[in-house]
Amino acid sequence: MSDISYIQQQDNEARFGDYIALLKPRVMSLVVFTAFVGLVVAPNPVHPFVGFVAILFIALGGGASGALNMWYDADIDRIMRRTRSRPIPAGKVTEREALGFGLALSGISCVMLALATNIFSGLFLAFTIFFYVVIYTMWLKRATPQNIVIGGAAGAFPPMIGWAVATGGVSIESIAMFLLVFLWTPPHFWSLALFMKSDYHEAKVPMLTVTHGREHTRKNILVYTLILAPLAVGTGFTSIGGPLYLATAIVMNALFIKGAIEIHGRTEVQAEADKYAVEKRFFYFSLVYLFAHFAALLAEEGLSHIGLGVW
Repeated sequence: MSDISYIQQQDNEARFGDYIALLKPRVMSLVVFTAFVGLVVAPNPVHPFVGFVAILFIALGGGASGALNMWYDADIDRIMRRTRSRPIPAGKVTEREALGFGLALSGISCVMLALATNIFSGLFLAFTIFFYVVIYTMWLKRATPQNIVIGGAAGAFPPMIGWAVATGGVSIESIAMFLLVFLWTPPHFWSLALFMKSDYHEAKVPMLTVTHGREHTRKNILVYTLILAPLAVGTGFTSIGGPLYLATAIVMNALFIKGAIEIHGRTEVQAEADKYAVEKRFFYFSLVYLFAHFAALLAEEGLSHIGLGVW
């Protein structure tokens, strides 16, 4: 074997980092954070070690979903610019390896979460993986422009799983956290789609921008933002809310609505002229928006532990 062939072979071999990339670490960070908040704000205290183990297995379950998603979407990942560097399109990991990796992590995470905490949370994690991989990835993503709306439920389940770890069930508070992420997802991803339309069009993914156009997408961003706002603020009046959360929610939603109105009022000529600056700003702010809400819930729980909780 020549030196050049050897170097090329070495370059194409999977490294530890390639398997980490299969887990979609950026998405996993959202899963871990919201699940952690759901666990901490629940009324039943959990031993720190049990809590750590639970979050670890929830994270592995989220990573397993990412690996299985990359396995199934390998064909369109090779087409889309923002996904061509992923391990499978880049030739670092084979589709078969990604499938085996994802299935193994799925089984381990669900079984171990059930054994470490309770059966309900283990089954809930299994259902979440199934929903993301089968319902969203294999069906909705390529079948309907409502893919993000319905499929967004998968990303909204983690705080409910965290709550279930502590309580063994579901409550109005965990549903409120679910709805917060669920209703946030469409404006977040549609704003991304506004400046990534060509990717989805070339991959024949029926994103709303592709099937109904950008003007319709802008309108839907505003509609979902207006639906989200009262739910987000209303969570402040549940047992997990409080003045700090309420103030955070009011400010964040006022800014989010302002951004959605700006997007709705723009034409494609204006957007192309500034290279979708407003849409990109809204997309990145949406990340801050979600983090701020869950961080405020966490802060309210901390205040209640030192006797400063209000309701």
